[in-house]
Order: sequence, then C-alpha cells, then structure tokens
Amino acid sequence: MTNILNASAAIIKPYSVGNLTATITCLKIDAAGIAKVKWSATLNGTARTAGATVTLPDAALAVKDTYLVWSEVSYNYTPVVGYTITGSISLSDQMFMSPRITPPVYDSKACS
Repeated sequence: MTNILNASAAIIKPYSVGNLTATITCLKIDAAGIAKVKWSATLNGTARTAGATVTLPDAALAVKDTYLVWSEVSYNYTPVVGYTITGSISLSDQMFMSPRITPPVYDSKACS
C-alpha cells in the first residue's frame, strides 16, 4: 500500500505533493448489503475508521457477501497564471473496484 500511495505522489510531481490526498479503503459488504470498513490507508489524509459503515453511491455496488476496494483522491490546484480563475480549485474523484481473486490484505489485516 505504501508503494501505491508513493506512486501517486510521484505522478503528481512537479506539483506539490502536500496538496494531494489519496485514500484506499477495503470494504466488506455483509449478507444484509451493508458496507463496512475493514482497513484503510492514506497519504496526507485521514484513514477511515475500521468498522465504520459506508453509504455506497449506487445500490448496485452493494452485492451481498463481497468486497470492494474504494480509492479516493483529491488535489487542491492553484493555477500559476490565472486570468479567469483565482485561488485554488479542488479536483477530486473516487472509484470502486471489485477484487479479482481474493480480498486484499494490508498490514496483516484481511478484508474479510
């Protein structure tokens, strides 16, 4: 996980890494379709609390008895030259992915 987060920092260069926040979270969806955090890792942010319930943006993601890897990234970009844009712009995105073979393990914590 450290290598993945450090890779995101390398990609953003030459821009400031201090403006980048990246978080990767493993979610376990139980038999009732409720998603809970199993583990979370972050770069320049706050990791999600293990056991916390997460509301998924689309009900189709809540497949019972499965896992999701949730990646979130945000960057506060300040243009060097701005004629129409002053201040910073918050760029952000998130993505949910289903593990292909087995639930991921991070820091000896399984996502199961």
